[in-house]
Amino acid sequence: MTDFFAHETAVVDEGCQIGPGTKIWHFSHIMPNCVIGERCNIGQNVVISPEVVLGKNVKVQNNVSIYSGVVCEDDVFLGPSMVFTNVINPRSAINRRGEYAKTIVRKGASIGANATIVCGHDIGEYAFVGAGAVVTKAVPAFALVVGNPARQMGWISEFGHRLQFDVDGKAQCPEGKDWYQLINNVVNKL
Repeated sequence: MTDFFAHETAVVDEGCQIGPGTKIWHFSHIMPNCVIGERCNIGQNVVISPEVVLGKNVKVQNNVSIYSGVVCEDDVFLGPSMVFTNVINPRSAINRRGEYAKTIVRKGASIGANATIVCGHDIGEYAFVGAGAVVTKAVPAFALVVGNPARQMGWISEFGHRLQFDVDGKAQCPEGKDWYQLINNVVNKL
């Protein structure tokens, strides 16, 4: 008996640890030795490669590929058809399995539909990667990045609202009412 749900068409390989309340939907493949936290939602046609780690309450939308070397902390959102890479210079004729680069997606970050995260570039806490963006460098906490290559367009709150900083470097989220401070191009929640 399991305390997670896997659709009858999903494949969950040996050695996986899957937390209670997690749902794995149609035609998804969870490969060996993955760790998936509680209350995650894995959409249709998702591939999670060996040894990937997902924290609690991670939402993975349809058609997402999460390759070995990726760690997603709690409350991460991965939009439809987004993808991670894990080798910086892949070649069909050269086996680079021992060269997988690690990518960490920090707590609360969101990655939009069809975005690509080039391996080895971490995504900061509560950062927001826009739809279709191609991330080729690290994304700071609370940053909003868009485009190809992804460029920072501003800052965003934990609730996903643009932050407008005043002359003192302070901004308030209109929904959460929390205050944020911008000092030396680094945002911290007060």
